[in-house]
Amino acid sequence: MAKALQKITLSASRDIPFNKLSLSQSNVRRLKAGVSIEDLAEDIAHRGLLQSLNVRPVLDAGGAETGMFEIPAGGRRYRALERLVRQKRLSKTAPIPCIVRDPAVEVSAEEDSLAENVHRVALHPLDQFRAFKALCDQGAGEEEIAARFFVPPAVVRQRLRLAAVSERLLGIYADDGMTLEQLMAFTVTTDHARQEQVWEALQQSYNNEPYLIRRQLTESAVRASDRRARFVGIEAYEAAGGLVLRDLFEEDGGGWLQDVALLDRLATKKLAVEAEKIAAEGWRWIEVAVDFGYGHAHHLQRLDGVQIELTPDEGATFDALTAEQAKLESEYQDADELPEEVDARLGEIETTLAAFENRPVRYDPAEIPRAGAFVSFDPDGHLAVERGYVRPEDESTRVANEDSAEHGPCRPDGTALAAAAAQRTVITVGGEKADDDGDEDAIKPLPERLVGELTAHRTLALRDAVANNPHVAMTALLHKLCLDNLQHSAPGASLEVSVRHVFFPVQAPDLKDSLSAKAVEARQNAWEAELPKDADALWGWLSDLDNDRRAALLAHCVSFGVNALYEKGDRYGGPRVSVHGVQQRLAQADRLARAVGLDMVVAGWRPTVDNYLGRVTKPRILEAVREAKGEHAARLLDHLKKGEMAQEAERLLDGTGWLPEPLRLADGAPSSDLPAGVVGSLPAFLTDGEDAQSQQAAN
Repeated sequence: MAKALQKITLSASRDIPFNKLSLSQSNVRRLKAGVSIEDLAEDIAHRGLLQSLNVRPVLDAGGAETGMFEIPAGGRRYRALERLVRQKRLSKTAPIPCIVRDPAVEVSAEEDSLAENVHRVALHPLDQFRAFKALCDQGAGEEEIAARFFVPPAVVRQRLRLAAVSERLLGIYADDGMTLEQLMAFTVTTDHARQEQVWEALQQSYNNEPYLIRRQLTESAVRASDRRARFVGIEAYEAAGGLVLRDLFEEDGGGWLQDVALLDRLATKKLAVEAEKIAAEGWRWIEVAVDFGYGHAHHLQRLDGVQIELTPDEGATFDALTAEQAKLESEYQDADELPEEVDARLGEIETTLAAFENRPVRYDPAEIPRAGAFVSFDPDGHLAVERGYVRPEDESTRVANEDSAEHGPCRPDGTALAAAAAQRTVITVGGEKADDDGDEDAIKPLPERLVGELTAHRTLALRDAVANNPHVAMTALLHKLCLDNLQHSAPGASLEVSVRHVFFPVQAPDLKDSLSAKAVEARQNAWEAELPKDADALWGWLSDLDNDRRAALLAHCVSFGVNALYEKGDRYGGPRVSVHGVQQRLAQADRLARAVGLDMVVAGWRPTVDNYLGRVTKPRILEAVREAKGEHAARLLDHLKKGEMAQEAERLLDGTGWLPEPLRLADGAPSSDLPAGVVGSLPAFLTDGEDAQSQQAAN
């Protein structure tokens, strides 16, 4: 016969006055964790006790109940109630819901306490997010929800944002198909379709890191740190209806501006307003653009302006700030890291000094009507105005002004000529300007496309004619090169060929004093002094040159285009030179160096602390000494500090002809062919004990 299952009897529930309760020593919780007692007390005061206390009767020596009860499970709730009693917000005899355990039960009080805490399952984060959203939907504000659950309002906003992610993605997160960090990354946008699209794309990739999710969700947006955003201002952008994407879980630098077209329109509009103000200065033309390309003004001449001098007060301020800057830099020159307040102060000083140094420039009022300005903004979002540029077609205005000056000079107050002042500044925004409504019967200029077609015929015929006359061709080439490299005249030559003058964006302080620099400068000055200043006269002068002088001048002009510079190549197809392009440039420069027999030692370069040894690591210094003087000399320097090592290496390398790799030919060896054992004279502190060490090694 099957044994009947024993029925389970649950402990009775009853209300017990608070003053009849006390904590049990059997409670296993000893460490503080979770919500504080203070916050729990406030929660009980707000919504009441949600869970009864687990209690056991206190027995006397004879095993009889004393009327008191101890609490093995629910100690934090008891302490919260106790706090409310002390605050007189709860009566000492207030009935407290309790589950009373039979004292005869076999389960110990410690086991009850442990079970209550171990068997408790924390709420899934997604349930928390959705619960906060439900409260918000019921009308509770973020501040109110934060106060109820004792969390900062920012936490509430974060959880509400997580709950607003696409339901499909929330389901994937609930099934552990996505990490919380990935879910957080999706909150930068509220576009559910885009969120799901990015998630699908990530399934085809090995990389689904949160940063990549954020990048893809914001790839068509502009950071708030972008110079356009700084110039326009986030408030103005939002006031115009622009949407800003924000990341509540990561530092986002102000977020991302989603409507790039709107941002560009606002930036252009603001620039146009500024251009109207600048037009009042009397410029002939003003070009307005969000961005001007590199070298946009290289082909234009510029007026000579005079920088406005500092007032006495400004000069005193400049001197005081310069002295303070020097003092701070001297005090902290050996510090690994500047104190925060010192770093901030130095930044303020640098900004103020830069403003003093970038003083406005005053131009001759008579020159302004034939020149123009470019209006844009700098990388920090500040208005940037480049004034005083003269276009080639406006050069004739100078002559007209000079003729007019004979009959109507400038007024005593220094304002421009009345006729010039009456001209209207032509403002071009983004390459476009409004067409003036003129007489319908007036002869209008030919369409640009037609002019282009006609001049193409003329150009082709001219090419054929020049190709059949070598003397004229070489003269034309030299003429153009001289205009470009010696006289820096405005463009407009009939021959579209040139040597681009290569400048040095990065250069050592001693470059300008090198033998090569002095030789180039001397040769340049000599040719400039000899060349006629007039372009027409230059043609005849070049035509009469003998072949040797002509070849020398041609070589001088061509030399300005030599480029053996290293730069970091662009690996991603950007506007800069590619990695392959840099490699090709250096290979061709190496070939050119062989052809001319270039020797950098003869050119005057030698390794010093300033130009090489003090700027490389100790192993590099030792490598240089080892190559030039041998292993023995390198070992003698090995124990020195870097500063001493660099100084001693400079002395040892002097006269050896050693060159670092960038100055050698690609397949060239170190210039020094000295045997490894040649050391030369060494100071006493390097050689002391050398014999003893050798003797010890021999033993």
